[in-house]
Amino acid sequence: MSWLNFFDTKTQLKHQFGRGVNANLSKDEEDFFNISYEAFEAKDILNAYDYFFKSILNYSNEISNKNILFTKTDEKLNFEIFQGSARIIGTITKENLYAEAIITKKSSANVALKRLILERNYELTYTYYFSDDEYIKLKLSIDNITMSPQKVFFPLREIALNADFDKEYIKSEFPEIAIEDIVHLKPLDESELRIKYDFLHKWIDEITAKISTLPSNDNAGMQSFILLYLIFKMDYLIVPKFSIFQKSSKKVQEYFSDENLTVEAKNEELRNYINELGKIDFEEFKTNFYDAKYTFNPTEKASNEEIDIFITESLAKIRWYKNNRYHQIIPTMYKYIALYLLYNYGLHPVTKALLHTLVEIQNPDFFKALGYNTLYDVDNATFAKRAIVSKIDDIISPYQNRFKLLKPFGDKLNFTSLNEFSNSFYLQLKNLNYEEI
Repeated sequence: MSWLNFFDTKTQLKHQFGRGVNANLSKDEEDFFNISYEAFEAKDILNAYDYFFKSILNYSNEISNKNILFTKTDEKLNFEIFQGSARIIGTITKENLYAEAIITKKSSANVALKRLILERNYELTYTYYFSDDEYIKLKLSIDNITMSPQKVFFPLREIALNADFDKEYIKSEFPEIAIEDIVHLKPLDESELRIKYDFLHKWIDEITAKISTLPSNDNAGMQSFILLYLIFKMDYLIVPKFSIFQKSSKKVQEYFSDENLTVEAKNEELRNYINELGKIDFEEFKTNFYDAKYTFNPTEKASNEEIDIFITESLAKIRWYKNNRYHQIIPTMYKYIALYLLYNYGLHPVTKALLHTLVEIQNPDFFKALGYNTLYDVDNATFAKRAIVSKIDDIISPYQNRFKLLKPFGDKLNFTSLNEFSNSFYLQLKNLNYEEI
């Protein structure tokens, strides 16, 4: 059931970090899944869906987040699924499942948006756009003849993720068009937003100063790491939505996909965008945030081999910079690795929680400002060693019954400096063994 690893992070966080689901599944998740599978095989369709939805409900501090609401009678099951800006409502009978998400009013759509909607229909696998008398909606309809938990998971994930993404995209690219059905979105506390705003500007100043210390020749690669690091850091720690998220993700995509531009030209694009971010005033900044419930993670789950290869290649690059005495880029590189992985990969819940712990250690001032305990003292270059070892144990221990070769590694870390600690942490991540015996 590796697909279920999209959900469970086994961490209790007071804030959202990154684009994934920062919550736990039910402790009975696997039992619910198995019973759902058996019920589908027995053609007990409504009870099968009942158990399936229970298996993907998520919890914070053992309290349900109500990311899915559903009621069941003898004849049908009605449900709501929340995914960021999207609310998916649906009805299930013994014969089929129908679900839809309201995007915007039909009367609001201009020609450009209608063209976009038509193009999106060619990109989707299970769902498609349509309009009724009032709204443009994203729709899903599937029959239950040969249904299973796996078969229903991916269509529901598609409608949820795409409804959320497209509403955010419309809000960013068509600001004159109002997105609909967003009563469930809650504003973030202004004091939290002020902390994030101030830190973003602090980080922009820091990378500007860092770039100024680079050698005048042959520094394009180092500049790329520094600029991309800031965008990944902002995405994971500040978690902007709407316009900032759309523009940031577009810049990252262009950097890694446009083969016609030189690295220098790509860096210039990133620098210009970061300068734009620095000019956003607080009132505009605030409009790019909201609090919402999430059910599905947006990134595809990566294999352990992919993670291993990326870490190995990244550490080799760090060694090259060390050997060539480009020491000023080394601390950024060690931080870049974790944020790149969190940005680009769907991670096993253990790996994800461990990387989050490393990001906490590497960014103590930010987490302290949000009310978390400090795991690293920058001024004295000292670690909260006992707390770090305990956190690693707490992350890994719940999974040891299932993965017999998965071992806590806190006592194997190098606490002599932040760079050495980060290096030893990545080496231990490479050694994690998720083989089920």
